[in-house]
Amino acid sequence: MTFHLGCDYFRDEDGTLCVSPKKYIERFLSSFERLFGHKPNGRYRSPLEPNDHPELDDSAELEPEHTVIYQSLIGGFQWAISLGRFDLAVAVGTMSSFRAAPRMGHLDRLKRICGYLSSKKSAAIRIRTDKPDYSSLPVPTFDWERIYGNVQETAPDDIPVPLGKSVVTTTYLDANLMQ
Repeated sequence: MTFHLGCDYFRDEDGTLCVSPKKYIERFLSSFERLFGHKPNGRYRSPLEPNDHPELDDSAELEPEHTVIYQSLIGGFQWAISLGRFDLAVAVGTMSSFRAAPRMGHLDRLKRICGYLSSKKSAAIRIRTDKPDYSSLPVPTFDWERIYGNVQETAPDDIPVPLGKSVVTTTYLDANLMQ
């Protein structure tokens, strides 16, 4: 599979599996160009201006036809997020709260998000398919018998034989949550 529901699947030069909505973003940006008559400004390094407060925007409210465009852009961004562009999530979530009555300044912020997206349209999620080597990490031991007693794990006798390769799941924890 190389393309599904707007998302590209490929392997990079290292052979790492990659997921990227590049084709979807290119179509989305061509829609932007049709709507506004120009390409988005791709000079932005973040979706929104740092310390921006769109809730304080007092610019003119958009006309109904521009409100529909605003809502359509929000929907397009939300699909891009679903396809893996998590870097847009906070900005789009913030701006989507103004869908009912957006202002000119809010639309300008969406144009900025489009500009950011155009400068980073090739971003991809890389998925390593090899097993990590954790042999050098210490393996803590726990006295579970103190909690559960002397128990044995039971498993059915007719467990199917595993198919495919084994998998190692890596979980990262925030030390603050491990109280």
